[in-house]
Amino acid sequence: MMDTIVFDTLLMALDTGAVPVPEEGPILLLNAEPGSWLSQLPKERVVCRTSMKPAYDALKAAGYNVLAPDSVEIPEARLTIVVPPRQRDFARALYARALLAAPEGGYVLASLPNTLGGKTAEKTLAEIAGDAGSLSKHKCRAFWTVKHAGLVNEDLAQAWIEEDAPREIEPGLWSRPGLFSWDRIDPGSELLADSVPEYTKGIGIDIGAGNGFLSREVLNNCDKVERMDLIEADYRALFCQEQTMAPLAARCTIKWGDALKDMPRATYDFALMNPPFHTGRADNSELGRAFIRAAAATLKPSGTLWLVANRHLPYESELTACFRGHEMLEDEDGYKIIKAEKPKRPK
Repeated sequence: MMDTIVFDTLLMALDTGAVPVPEEGPILLLNAEPGSWLSQLPKERVVCRTSMKPAYDALKAAGYNVLAPDSVEIPEARLTIVVPPRQRDFARALYARALLAAPEGGYVLASLPNTLGGKTAEKTLAEIAGDAGSLSKHKCRAFWTVKHAGLVNEDLAQAWIEEDAPREIEPGLWSRPGLFSWDRIDPGSELLADSVPEYTKGIGIDIGAGNGFLSREVLNNCDKVERMDLIEADYRALFCQEQTMAPLAARCTIKWGDALKDMPRATYDFALMNPPFHTGRADNSELGRAFIRAAAATLKPSGTLWLVANRHLPYESELTACFRGHEMLEDEDGYKIIKAEKPKRPK
């Protein structure tokens, strides 16, 4: 989730008339996020596209028109607003898709803090559009371009879209830009995979499964594990999971879901987790604590959670509140591996 100042600055571009709100036709939001800022747009004409299940559910619940996450075609819109993702290649592909789909004279608008690449992002958009404008507020930058077909570098735009495609990053492991640690195996996840004992058995869940690395390692090394269920909020990860888990398809399921809402209660023998801890680009340990609570709820009374986290993240109090016991198994290279057992149930 982006900071509110990002949307305040974006709205300033609309309020000042630097970027006009079209009087008719759809207003397209790519990588859309819910929030009060949307109330400044004509709701009946807003069309949202997002691959993130929490955002998808929230926008649908608020009554917005939300495209299916696997939709290929996006509507032609006189105004397209891009909420830039953290990863560069994913962001460039969104700018490219927005620009190529826009009609002649259509606007593409985005916003980012200068400290998080606002100036660079403006230059990136100008690189394929031929030109870009901007305004700043509180060290945050709104930037935009007007589509003029004669200035658009279509070859470069198509190249950026292709760079966003899923790919095999090592034999049998698929990923794509925008996923966590997308182009390499995350050292923390590798340490966690090595910490799960071979005698582990039963049915497990991989919470926030990403490209499927953890589930693959467990199923390859733990013969007594009956099944791994993978749940992941980013729809863009699911194809990568399917490819990664293809040799193990009979022992796994894959689900697009919000780990904080969409997991069954008291179902699993064990859970694996490398929880996210960012809101926008700032640390937010509350997100990881929420994942711990969700893990406790989905485990059986005798269940076990295997967790990896950056050493500095303060998860121990939440683990104490949610489990009858926990211990640190590893403390290496800035990561900690924690095993928590027997989730507590609310009285």
